[in-house]
Amino acid sequence: MDQDSLIINLKGVGEKTSALFHKIGIDTVEDLISYYPRDYDVYKEPVLISGIKSDETVAVEGIIIKNIEIKKIRSLTIVTTAIKDESGALNITWYNMPFLKNAIKQGSHLILRGRINNKNGRLTMEQPQIFQLEEYKSVLKVMQPKYSLIAGITNHTITKAVRQAMEQNITVVEYLPKYIRKQFHLAEYNFAVENIHFPNNMEDLIIARNRLVFDEFFLFILAIRQLKEKKEAAINHFELFKVSDTQKLIQMLPYRLTNAQLKVWDEIEQDLIGETVMNRLVQGDVGSGKTIIAILGILMVISCGYQGAFMVPTEVLAKQQYNSITELFMLYQFPYKAVLLTGSMTAKEKREVYRQIEKGEAQVIVGTHALIQEKVQYKNLALVVTDEQHRFGVRQRETLSKKGQDPHVLVMSATPIPRTLAIILYGDLDVSVIDELPAERQVIKNCVVNSGYRQTAYQFIKKEVESGRQAYIICPMVEESENIEVENVVEYAQLLKTQLPANIRIEYLHGKMKAKDKNNIMEQFGANEIQVLVSTTVVEVGVNVVNATVMMIENAERFGLAQLHQLRGRVGRGKHQSYCILVNGSDSKASKKRLEILNKSNDGFFIASEDLKLRGPGDLFGIRQSGLLEFKIGDVFTDASVLQNASEAATVILDKDRNLEMPENKRLREKIDQYMKLGLSNLSL
Repeated sequence: MDQDSLIINLKGVGEKTSALFHKIGIDTVEDLISYYPRDYDVYKEPVLISGIKSDETVAVEGIIIKNIEIKKIRSLTIVTTAIKDESGALNITWYNMPFLKNAIKQGSHLILRGRINNKNGRLTMEQPQIFQLEEYKSVLKVMQPKYSLIAGITNHTITKAVRQAMEQNITVVEYLPKYIRKQFHLAEYNFAVENIHFPNNMEDLIIARNRLVFDEFFLFILAIRQLKEKKEAAINHFELFKVSDTQKLIQMLPYRLTNAQLKVWDEIEQDLIGETVMNRLVQGDVGSGKTIIAILGILMVISCGYQGAFMVPTEVLAKQQYNSITELFMLYQFPYKAVLLTGSMTAKEKREVYRQIEKGEAQVIVGTHALIQEKVQYKNLALVVTDEQHRFGVRQRETLSKKGQDPHVLVMSATPIPRTLAIILYGDLDVSVIDELPAERQVIKNCVVNSGYRQTAYQFIKKEVESGRQAYIICPMVEESENIEVENVVEYAQLLKTQLPANIRIEYLHGKMKAKDKNNIMEQFGANEIQVLVSTTVVEVGVNVVNATVMMIENAERFGLAQLHQLRGRVGRGKHQSYCILVNGSDSKASKKRLEILNKSNDGFFIASEDLKLRGPGDLFGIRQSGLLEFKIGDVFTDASVLQNASEAATVILDKDRNLEMPENKRLREKIDQYMKLGLSNLSL
C-alpha cells in the first residue's frame, strides 16, 4: 500500500464508510494523512462535581441516579439523566443517541467526560463520552487527536483509519531543499505528519505543526506569485478612458466621499486606463464605503461601452446589490440595464438573462457563483468585481476572469488584516486600503457582560423592537456537530419566545437549512416581518438590514475578534443608534482581555493588530478567524511569523531558481503543479 492507495483498502473501511470519507474530501491514503486534527484531548483525572465550571471539558466519576429520559424537538432527540459523586450531582444531556436508554441504567458506576455548559443557571454536561473505570485508565494523560466530523463518521473511525495508514510505514519523499529546512528550522515531512496525528508530547506537536503550517503557506505563496507573473504580463485590451458619468455620480451623491475613498478611486481609475490589466484588492472596514467605489468602476467601463460583473457570495446579498444598483441608475438617470443571475432562478428566467448578457443588452450583471457557469457568455466583459472575496476560491475568480478577454479584476474585502500580512497573502493583487469611515456613520455602542446580564439584554431588545427597530442574536456552534448547532439555535429561539411578548416575531437561521429557506428568512427579516433573528454566523457576510440596531452575541469568547467585528458590522447601517452586546460565558482573564479590545474600539484594523499580539504560539488550536483564508491547519493570525518565514523562503528559492527548473527542485515543481490544480481551487481567498 502507498499514499495513492484508496482508503477502501484499509481494514474496516467498507463502501459505506468510504462514501462518508469522500464527503469530507478523503479518497486516498494521502488525503487521509493530510486530514489533520482540529484539536487534541488530554484525558485528565476525574474531578469533583462541586468544583466544575462552565465552558470547560472535564471527566467526573460517579453513580447514575436517574433513569434515562427522552424528548423530541422536531428531528432532534434529547436524552437526559444525572450523575452523582460525593460532592454533588450533575445533569447530563446527549443529542440523537436514543439507544443510550438501554445502555445506561440507574445505579451504574461510570466515568463521563464532556463539556460543561451553563443552561439557564444550571450546569449541564453535554454529549459526554462514557467510560468504564478500567477503560478510562488506558487513555489517561495521552494526547488524543480530535477531527472535524460529519454525521455518520465518529472520531474513533478516523483515528483508527489514520493509525492503520501510519502502521503501513508509508513515507513521502521530502520536497523541501535541505538548506531551506535548515535556515527556517523545519522538521522532516514524515516526522511532522506522524506527530501531528499522534504526538508523544506538546514539544513534538509544536515542531510538527510548525512544519505543516509552513508548507501550507509556502505552497500558497509560490502559487500566488506564479499567478501574479501571468497577470503582470496581461495587456489591457480595453479602450477605457475617464468619463463624466463617474464625476456626475460623485457630485450628486447625498454624501461626500471620504479622502480615503477618493484616493482609492483614483488608483482604480488609473489602473483601468493603464497599459496592463488591473488586479486590485480594496480592503476597507465594515461601513467604509467600498461598494460605491466598485460601482464607480463598473459605471466607468459601461460608459465606455463594455460590461461589468458583480459577484457576491449569497443570493440575499445579490438581490440587495442588484436592487441598489438599479435604484441608483434610475435615481440619477443613467441609461444602463442591470440584470440578476442566481442559482435559484428558473431555467426560463436564466435563459432570458443569458440572452441579454450575450447580446450586450445587459451592461451590469449581478449574481452569485451562477456568473461563472459555462452557459453564461458575455459580449464584452471588461471588469469583474468580487465582493467579500474571501468566500470565493482563487480558481473561481480566475474562471470568471476568463469569461472575457482578460478583464480587469477588483476584489473587495471587509476582513481587517494588518497590511504586512495582506501584502504576502494577496500577492497576486495590488492592495488599496480605505482607512476612514464616512462622517455620518454612527459609532456603535458596545458592552461586554456576563451571562447574568441576559435578562436585562432581553428587556433592552424589547424596548428597541417597540421603537420599531430589529435585533440579531448570534449563537456559536457548541461543537462541530450539526445536531448541536441546530439544537442550540432552535432551542434558544424557543426559549426567547417565552421571554419576549407574543407580538414580537422571533425566527432562527442556521447553516444546515436549505438555501431557499435561508433566503426566505433573510428577506422577511429585511422587510421587518421578523423582529428578532436568532442565528449562527451565517449572517456574517454582507447582509444589509438598515433597521437592525442590536447585535447580541452569546458566548462571544468562542469567536475570533475579527469575526466578532464582522458580526458587529451587521448593525449600525442606518440613521438610528446601534448597539453590540457581547455576552462572555467564560471566567478566564484572557477572554475578558480579548473582548475588552472590541469593547473599546470599532476600528477593525486596530482590532486585528491587537488580536495578533495576543495570539501567540501557545494558542495552537484556539479560536480561528472563521471565513478568512481557510487553510487546513494554518491561521494567518496565530501563525503570522510562520507566514512571514514562508514568504521569505519563497523569495530565497525563486531568487536561485525562478522557474524551479533545477534537478533539486523537481519534487517541489510537481508539488506546486499539484497545488495549482487542487489547493487553489478549494482555498477561499
